[in-house]
Amino acid sequence: MKKVAVFGKPGSGKSTVSKALALASGLPLHQLDSMVYKPNGEFVAREEFDAAYNEILRSDSWVIDGLGPINSFYERLAAADTLVYIDLPYSVSYWFVTKRLLKGLFVKPEGWPDGCSILKGSLNSYKTLKLCPRFWNDDFLSKLMAYSGSKDVYIIKTVSELNDFAFVHAK
Repeated sequence: MKKVAVFGKPGSGKSTVSKALALASGLPLHQLDSMVYKPNGEFVAREEFDAAYNEILRSDSWVIDGLGPINSFYERLAAADTLVYIDLPYSVSYWFVTKRLLKGLFVKPEGWPDGCSILKGSLNSYKTLKLCPRFWNDDFLSKLMAYSGSKDVYIIKTVSELNDFAFVHAK
């Protein structure tokens, strides 16, 4: 495990799992939200993101957390040796986004860029969750499983599996 891509719906626990993997393995952690957004919540220039992202992708090791622009996502899947897809039920993801919003009123959410509005970010997460079935679906799952012959592919479907995965890989 040298190049790990962690991805899934908003509020699925990507940042928690990514942090545990990075700490356990010593791999550098790159959270895409911190690369895609400026501290004020606006998008960084695409050229700026692409340059930083491509440098990370070419490096020898990494844990990358998030989706990011769609073409970069598929590049990451191809480059990674380990794929971690967190596919919790929608009700759980909505609850986790709500919990993050409430907690975020007091503490910055893990993996969020400094200065980002917790309210604006949470509203965007809710909007994204509503659109997720268009992307995170059976067709995507088939594409993901096509990688299983050449990569380690983990699909996490319950909170219990999420906790177990983070615990096992944090050792």
